[in-house]
Amino acid sequence: MLIHASMIRKFMKIALVLNSYKILISLIKQIKYINYANLTLYAILTEDKNASRKEKGLFMSNVRRVYVEKKPAFAVKAKELQAEIKSYLGISSVKGVRELIRYDIENISEETYQKALVTVFSEPPVDTVFEEEFILGNAKTFSVEYLPGQFDQRADSAEQCVKLLNEEEEPVIRTATTYVIEGDVTDEQLEAIKHHCINPVDSRETGLEKPETLVQNFEEPADVASFDGFQTMPEAELKELYSSLNLAMTFKDFLHIQNYFKNEEHRDPSVTEIRVLDTYWSDHCRHTTFSTELKDVKFDEGFYKKPIEDTYNDYLDTFKNLYEGRSDKFVCLMDIALLAMKRLKKEGKLQDQEESDEINACSIVVPVEVDGQTEEWLVNFKNETHNHPTEIEPFGGAATCLGGAIRDPLSGRTYVYQAMRVTGAADPTVSVKDTLAGKLPQKKIVREAAHGYSSYGNQIGLATGYVKEVYHPNYVAKRMEIGAVMGAAPRRAVQRLTSDPGDIIILLGGRTGRDGIGGATGSSKAHNTQSTSVCGAEVQKGNAPTERKIQRLFRREEVAHIIKKCNDFGAGGVSVAIGELADGLRINLDKVPKKYAGLDGTELAISESQERMAVVVAPEDVQTFLGYAAEENLEAVEVAVVTEDPRLVLEWRGKEIVNISRAFLNTNGAHQETNVEVEMPVKEDNYFKKIAAPKVAEAVAANDMKAAWMTELADLNVCSQKGLVEMFDGSIGVNSVYMPFGGKYQLTETQSMVAKLPVAKGDCDTVTMMSYGFDPYLSSWSPYHGSVYAVLESLSRIVTAGGDYKKVRFTFQEYFRRMSEDPKRWSQPFAALLGAYNAQIGFGLPSIGGKDSMSGTFNDIDVPPTLVSFAVDIAKEKDIITPELKAVGDQLVLFTIKKDEFDLPDYAQVMKLYDTIHALIQAGVIVSAYALDGKGLAAAVSKMAFGNKLGVTVSEDVSKETLFAPGFGNIVAEVPAEKVAEVKAAFDAAGLAGYEALVGWVNEEESFIYGDMRISMEEALHAWTATLEKVFPTRATENKDEVKTGLYKVDSIYVCKNKVAKPTVFIPVFPGTNCEYDSADAFERAGANTIVKVFKNMNANDIRESVDEFVKAIEQSQIIMFPGGFSAGDEPDGSAKFFATAFRNAKMTEAVMKLLNERDGLALGICNGFQALIKLGLVPYGEIRPQSAESPTLTYNTIGRHVSKMVYTKVVSNKSPWLQGAELGKVYCNPASHGEGRFVAPQEWLDKLFANGQVATQYVNEAGVPTMDEEWNVNGSYMAIEGITSPDGRVLGKMAHSERRDRSVAMNIYGEQDIKIFESGVAYFK
Repeated sequence: MLIHASMIRKFMKIALVLNSYKILISLIKQIKYINYANLTLYAILTEDKNASRKEKGLFMSNVRRVYVEKKPAFAVKAKELQAEIKSYLGISSVKGVRELIRYDIENISEETYQKALVTVFSEPPVDTVFEEEFILGNAKTFSVEYLPGQFDQRADSAEQCVKLLNEEEEPVIRTATTYVIEGDVTDEQLEAIKHHCINPVDSRETGLEKPETLVQNFEEPADVASFDGFQTMPEAELKELYSSLNLAMTFKDFLHIQNYFKNEEHRDPSVTEIRVLDTYWSDHCRHTTFSTELKDVKFDEGFYKKPIEDTYNDYLDTFKNLYEGRSDKFVCLMDIALLAMKRLKKEGKLQDQEESDEINACSIVVPVEVDGQTEEWLVNFKNETHNHPTEIEPFGGAATCLGGAIRDPLSGRTYVYQAMRVTGAADPTVSVKDTLAGKLPQKKIVREAAHGYSSYGNQIGLATGYVKEVYHPNYVAKRMEIGAVMGAAPRRAVQRLTSDPGDIIILLGGRTGRDGIGGATGSSKAHNTQSTSVCGAEVQKGNAPTERKIQRLFRREEVAHIIKKCNDFGAGGVSVAIGELADGLRINLDKVPKKYAGLDGTELAISESQERMAVVVAPEDVQTFLGYAAEENLEAVEVAVVTEDPRLVLEWRGKEIVNISRAFLNTNGAHQETNVEVEMPVKEDNYFKKIAAPKVAEAVAANDMKAAWMTELADLNVCSQKGLVEMFDGSIGVNSVYMPFGGKYQLTETQSMVAKLPVAKGDCDTVTMMSYGFDPYLSSWSPYHGSVYAVLESLSRIVTAGGDYKKVRFTFQEYFRRMSEDPKRWSQPFAALLGAYNAQIGFGLPSIGGKDSMSGTFNDIDVPPTLVSFAVDIAKEKDIITPELKAVGDQLVLFTIKKDEFDLPDYAQVMKLYDTIHALIQAGVIVSAYALDGKGLAAAVSKMAFGNKLGVTVSEDVSKETLFAPGFGNIVAEVPAEKVAEVKAAFDAAGLAGYEALVGWVNEEESFIYGDMRISMEEALHAWTATLEKVFPTRATENKDEVKTGLYKVDSIYVCKNKVAKPTVFIPVFPGTNCEYDSADAFERAGANTIVKVFKNMNANDIRESVDEFVKAIEQSQIIMFPGGFSAGDEPDGSAKFFATAFRNAKMTEAVMKLLNERDGLALGICNGFQALIKLGLVPYGEIRPQSAESPTLTYNTIGRHVSKMVYTKVVSNKSPWLQGAELGKVYCNPASHGEGRFVAPQEWLDKLFANGQVATQYVNEAGVPTMDEEWNVNGSYMAIEGITSPDGRVLGKMAHSERRDRSVAMNIYGEQDIKIFESGVAYFK
């Protein structure tokens, strides 16, 4: 409809005279020149005093704005921020804090908008919605949004959810967080609050004005330029150019490039070629520091010179023997790191390593029994760091640390099933005022990093089996963030083939953006106060639901089998990930899927956007592979072809912007050389001969043993980290043999992680084990000893769990200060790697992998010399013991290692000792054990005692040094009194007499006793738990009230009229679902068939097809099971919204209601599934209906974070068919793992639910009494409600994961784990 401008004005004036703004709105929608009309209308309206601001806003912009705020009772995050402002920033004048989520929305119809308002953007029971504006009053406000290019999961999930309401619409959504600060706050204080809330690396403050449009118009990028005159540039000019480019490479590398282009290519390089080479040769990608030739090695004088120099000479002898006749080998840190493995392999001590050119992760071949048949499995393990990204943007850096660690074995087609997190930080309890300029406060870093890593792992569905943060003041230079993972797959599923000319490379997964550009080079640089403020683009944002899709795809054997080769998009992006897959490649950058327009060729080549894989397939398999990817709702595109010519060629806009020979790429830059001067540890500062903690030493010197013991328990590196550990899901996958804390009270921390092999179908009793070893204080005294004992410590922790040390394989993490030309700067990594070499040869056990990070310097502060040893073992379920003390009267025996005059372990004695201990564990003589570390015996026996709150008496003849001084390698074990003689006999027979000693016993008094010293269990626990409580809280309320409710018993329950011999269960999978495997397994074990289907939503047609497929699946089923997970990342700001929105589709709603009403079907929702049921209305109403402000719902846990621990729940109603196999009034123990599990409802609803028997289960304490105590009622649910049903009991929703139970799972947890929900559901139909 074309209308002249003068007519527009005439129509508008008529409408205004009639005072009808609705006419104007309808008119405006008809006008083609919409923006011009809007401006005209706005001009008229601003002259009209009767027009409200809201009406003016309608015409000024096409964008709708919504603010969503949690109601006061549920405003957990706002209350948390107010507490932080008061305690952390010291601003006491703030009287209130409000936090509102701001949504700007465009390209959405009125009908869709109104639906989305109460289903997507808000949840009526817990949220208040403000359209366009909210009442501010006299308060101060500011809003925060992500920087352009940063991934915003909230906005992304909101767009996905809105598209479900109308698949034909293409909504554009932007989000921000608006903070309202109430009280008398100065401008200076407001700036401090802003500084606390805004990390400039990934976010910025944004104004209150609404944009005219959210649709971004990106300028066409210019063609890639060349460096004219580069090949003939004089050195001085070249140096000037080099300095201007802020490259990670050295000037020597830059000269190397000039010579190549001058002598071989005879042309000038493009900008992209220089950036690609800088990325390809970065320390992160090519380990250039580790590959620097060490020419002249000088050892300083000192007491410890002999063993260190002897080790180096042994290395040189091995070097000579292994590399005889080879001129391409030279002494470097990389070779020292690898040579022990090569020597042991030649000696036949590494028979199980998988041989392959494809190096994705450490890989060993393990024979396992599945259903009684032996088959070969690949077991992968990998450690990854993200120190630099996590330092500058803790959430994204830590999240992508884990994402990157997962992708390495995943690219090797193994399924990653367990993770370990080991981190290094400075003291997080210090005041924010002590923060270094240019740095984030330590408390903010440690909390946000934990939130990031746990968020990613929890969403992708990866059990984090062990979490430990190590504290040392020098990690203020740069944080250490390590993720280590375990992966496995049947060997038959994985092909290791070469890339042949004509093969196609498919890019799979996430899209490419500007996030992460320069990540590889940034992490390879030293940093100072200024540089950390300009690193924003180097930080990636993770998208766990996308990586979960890749995991699902690669776990399918038919998919894995057609992949010839694969590489993940870690550091370096397309240029490295695809560039490493074949010698000859032609990559078409125009085919690379982009997050947004405007990216130039260089950005496409080096962007490190996450969750992408490059897969090599034969031409005939391309369409098959693309079809499989589509089934898993994954974008997949052909982007490259393998060529005969060994050159890396990148095309953009039809032009070659990179064309470099493989031979030149593989030089990894100019050959670097340096000298080393090895500094010696100071004998007088011997770390082994003193009590490490100064305050403990002072108390011991004053003979105040109670103060010494309590101070030791409160030490930063001894105290409880329970509030940190519980942020990480430790139970998903039903593989975790240990929960991170065990015993009846879940207070004994484990020292390793143990998991069952993730066999998809069949019974298998093989388990994998992983532990770590490292002490920054020992390493700071002597990097050589630090590494020796890191290896020993990791080994000892495998032994105490029941592992056989002889089968262990290691992988190391090296993290050191930035190197320079000063030979002394090279001393630390050189000595540390020699120590690790010595330990590997001494034990005859190789390290088969590792990761180095060589930029731990900030201004003049260096990180402590760090070599973390990760030990991996394979065992059987029956081998494993748990570390909590078991029974009163048991004896405590200390086993000690022998050391030489240089404080180094006698390897032969240690191996004999560990063999003997292993045999005693297998014989049932040792029932629990703990490896000592740098803190001695007192800390070890205390931690063993806490889990079951059993007291310990330590013999008076035990020395104070034994109690508090380092005891690396020593092990304390619990032995039943009647079996102590067997220990002595075994040690005598092994020639180890004297290396075992009775040091105490388990007493009846719930106290720690040593001579006259007596500490009650509660005193000890308070000392142990208080130190980090304000950093990682374990509770938010002090309410410990018991809930007075009874049991509901009926004589008859709903009877199914449509019987079937074997019911079928439909399990839908949405983006973010992660419990579908566990749920299907539980139902199949109970005797049901399952249909598991992925909901596809990449385009409108996908959505329509998925709805039809889901309807068909529901029609074929008797049960629908909503599994757990993080539906679309539990965004936008609320759990299960994607899940619930999809099922509000009219066709799906009808299918579900027919299942329940016409076919007597059942429905079950656990965790995220319960959240979906309650948002849909299926509980408590029994039908799909809109939520009202009074509806019961689930909201944020009172503690304001994810909680993962075992919970005790009592069955309090027998009304539901789902609970017929459970015992009324009995207590069951299941894992809880959620951030939004707090059941809330008005009092009248609570009364109604109990009166009708709809409350199925309640959280109870150790006495079996429902409670409001957060220790047991982990989310603060009203009336301690854990699960509810529909009125007739056929729909059940509950938070605790009843599907996560199996033989040998959560062995260190006490209580009945099988509530028989799945068996009851199947039995209902028989």
